[in-house]
Amino acid sequence: MINRSNLASLFEREKATFREQNPKSLAAYESADNLFGRVPMTWMNKKAGGFPIYFDRAQGNRIWDIDGHEYIDFALGDTGAMAGHSNPIVVDAICNRIQKLGGMTTMLPTEDAQWVAANLSERFGMAKWSFSLTATDANRWAIRLVRAITGKPKILVNAYCYHGSVDEALIVVGPDGEGMSRPGNVGSPVDVTETSRVAEFNDLVGLERQLANGDVAAVLMEPALTNIGIVLPEPGYLAGVRELTRKYDALLIIDETHTFSAGWGGMTRRDDLEPDVFIIGKAIAGGIPTGTYGLSAELADRVLSRTDLDLVDMGGVGGTLAGNPLSVAAMRATLENILTKENFEKMIDLATYFTDGVNALFEKYDLPWSINQLGARAEYRFAKPYPITGTAAYESADAELEDFLHLYLANRGIMLTPFHNMALMCPTTTVADVDRHHEVFEEAIGELVG
Repeated sequence: MINRSNLASLFEREKATFREQNPKSLAAYESADNLFGRVPMTWMNKKAGGFPIYFDRAQGNRIWDIDGHEYIDFALGDTGAMAGHSNPIVVDAICNRIQKLGGMTTMLPTEDAQWVAANLSERFGMAKWSFSLTATDANRWAIRLVRAITGKPKILVNAYCYHGSVDEALIVVGPDGEGMSRPGNVGSPVDVTETSRVAEFNDLVGLERQLANGDVAAVLMEPALTNIGIVLPEPGYLAGVRELTRKYDALLIIDETHTFSAGWGGMTRRDDLEPDVFIIGKAIAGGIPTGTYGLSAELADRVLSRTDLDLVDMGGVGGTLAGNPLSVAAMRATLENILTKENFEKMIDLATYFTDGVNALFEKYDLPWSINQLGARAEYRFAKPYPITGTAAYESADAELEDFLHLYLANRGIMLTPFHNMALMCPTTTVADVDRHHEVFEEAIGELVG
């Protein structure tokens, strides 16, 4: 359906427009000589236009860059700003902690921490909670705990999953059906097959084959893949995973850092999942860095009964800043007042409206593309039907087409997540914002197929 020569020509036009419209961002990037890769984090070099947009300020679902352009933000920090940018309630909580109460990091607990833990238990069902600075940190500590408790060495993940920079997760299914290092894996401390096993998402046969080896301490999984498109579970798949982990005496770690978009209690509450360990981060503190892991009552008791494990000093999680008063205050403000049941209902309804509109465009132009929705989040993929495994989703990627669409939208004031064709709704996103996306998106499609 897409003329590739036409696509290349359009892409060059959009890059020229981007360069012309953003002289201050270009100058800032070209002068960033002391930054590794010219950016604060190397992933910021995922840039369709040749250089990144430089941020000035943000409010709600709006971002302004240093060249003065305003964007409707559907990226929302890749879920980190699901509550919206600089929500006044979170800002007040942060200012109160800094200006009135003081003490952003003290190595001492606050009463807010118990409130947050109780709210997380109500949402996700886990009995005991501990905090970290990121979900990656929480995953790393969870992996240490399950290895200690089970005495087994390996962690099983899904191909093309996302659990931050956890070493054990950088494994994919190779051509022979067995695990191999994920392409581009940087500085692996050991061959990843020594620490991990892997199965395709939605493949219970492959999962059981790997679990049958008897060396898996835990399955670490997202209940829907989110970093390779949104790959949804097939009916019965998640229940089958839980059944197999119990059959082969492996624990189950559910990471809902991204799938929290499914609703007030994530997919764990919505789909009655029963993890032994639960991980979440990003969104729950309104943009302030945080992460947390929850343990079932049974697992918490098992861990605490092990007097041979150093859970306090260097054998413990570490992280002097983890659970600091500032991040805990931000978590309480966000969970209590913003990411509420009522707001999730509105956000999910709006994401459904977004999804329906994109589907209508695919049908109108007879495009072999598809879109999946996960609560308040939706993502389109250049394949139809939508892939049901991580490998199939990876193979359906079209980098040139993706970059063109991202740049086309950005040049007209619409921002998607840089690594995805993902749109996330926050409490201040409106129907008019979604309509504007669809208007610009249809213009892009029209140029591609015209």
